Amino acid sequence: MTDTEVAPATPAGAIETTRDNRRRAWIVTAMLVAFMMVNFADKAILGLAADPIMKDLGLSATQYGAANSAFFLLFSIFGAVGGILADRVPPRWVLLGMILLWSVSQAPMAFGAGVAMLFASRILLGAAEGPAFPIAQQTTLSWFPDHRRNLPSALITVGTTLGIVIAAPVLTWVVQQHGWRSAFGVVAVAGLLWAAVWAFVGKEGHHAVAADAIGTAAKPGPGTVGYRRILATRSWIGVTAAYASTYWMLALGLVWLPSYLHNGLGYSTTTSANLVAVIWAVNAVALLGQAGLTGWLLRRGVGSRWARARVGGITLLLAAVGCLALSGGQHGPVTVLLLVLGFGICGVMTSIAVTTVAELAPAERRGGSLGLMNAVATVAGLVGPILIGRLVDTQGLAGYRNAVVLSGVLLLLGGLATVTLVDPDRDRRRLAA
Repeated sequence: MTDTEVAPATPAGAIETTRDNRRRAWIVTAMLVAFMMVNFADKAILGLAADPIMKDLGLSATQYGAANSAFFLLFSIFGAVGGILADRVPPRWVLLGMILLWSVSQAPMAFGAGVAMLFASRILLGAAEGPAFPIAQQTTLSWFPDHRRNLPSALITVGTTLGIVIAAPVLTWVVQQHGWRSAFGVVAVAGLLWAAVWAFVGKEGHHAVAADAIGTAAKPGPGTVGYRRILATRSWIGVTAAYASTYWMLALGLVWLPSYLHNGLGYSTTTSANLVAVIWAVNAVALLGQAGLTGWLLRRGVGSRWARARVGGITLLLAAVGCLALSGGQHGPVTVLLLVLGFGICGVMTSIAVTTVAELAPAERRGGSLGLMNAVATVAGLVGPILIGRLVDTQGLAGYRNAVVLSGVLLLLGGLATVTLVDPDRDRRRLAA
C-alpha cells in the first residue's frame, strides 16, 4: 500500500509527529540553554571572587590573570577536536561527558586545594568546556531549518548571559556568606543535576546529518567539501575575526569587569555585581532583539549579508564607540550607559557567527566548521586575561583604562571585518560549484 492510498490518515499522523518534534525541539533547546548557563557560571567564579582568591592564595594581578588564561590553554584545541568529533559521534553523548568532567574539575577547589591545583583544575575545565558552545549550537540547530534557526541559536547564546545574570548575585552572596570555595561546590552540583536530566531527554533533531541504524554519523561522500575550502572563504574568516573580538570582550567581562568596576571605577562589591548582572541582562535582550530582526529580514527575502553580517557588524561598531568613550574612567550615569553599550550588545555577534557558519557549511561539516571557528576565536580568551593582568600590575588604574581602549580597537576591527568580508550566500554558492 502506498502513502497516497492512505491519504486521509497521513495528515493526522504527520501533524502529531510535527507537534511532537516541535515539543521535543524546544525541550532540547531549553536544556541546552541551561547547559550554557552552568557553563558560564563555571567561568564566572574567578572573576566574581577575584579579590578574596588573590588575597587567600597570595596572587598578584598578573598571576591571577595567568590562572584565568590557563582555562584557555587547551580550550581552543579541544574546541576544534570536539567539534570534529561531533560530526562522527552523536553530540548528545559528547555533551554528557563534558558536563561530568566540568563537575569533577570543580571538586578540588571546593575542598581546599591550593595554587597548583587552581591552575590544573582550570586547564581541565577549559579542555572539557572547549567544545561546549559549538556542540550545543549544532545540537539545537539540528531541530530547525535554516530560516528558523535565529531564535534557538540566540537562546543558546542567551544561556551564556543568563548564567552570568544569575551567577553574579547568587555566587557573590555565596562567596560573602560561605567563602569562595563554596561557589565551586555550587556549580559542580548544578552540573551533575543537569547531566541526570540530559541522560533521558538529550537527542539530535531530524535536520542533523543522516545516521545509520546504529546511530553513527554518516560518512562524508566523495563530493563533500573539505574543511580547508570552508575555512578559506571570506565569510568564515570575517565572522571568525568578529567573533574573536567578541570573545575578547567576553573574557574581559568574565575575569576583569567586576574588579574594574570595584577598583577602577570605585563601585562597591555589591554594586559591581549588580552592574555585571545588568550588563549581561542587556546582552540577553540584545541577542533576542537581533534574532527577531534577523529572522524578520530573512523571511522577507533579505539576504544574510544584510540580515546577519551587516546587523552584527554595525552592532560591533557601536560597541567599539562605547569602549573608546570609557577612557575617562569616571563612574556615574553616563559611564553606566557606556558600559552597557560597550559590554552589553557586542555578544550578538556570537549568535550571528554561529548561524552564518551553519548556513555556509554543508551539514556533514557543520560541527567541525563551528568547532574550528570557536577554536580560533577563543584564543582571545587565552591572551586577554593575562595581558590585562600585566597592564594592571604595571600601570595601576591606568591599566584598566588602557585595556578598555584596546578592547574598543579590537571591536572596531571585528565590525569592519564583518561588514566588508561576510556574504554567506556568495560563499555557499562557490563551495557548491
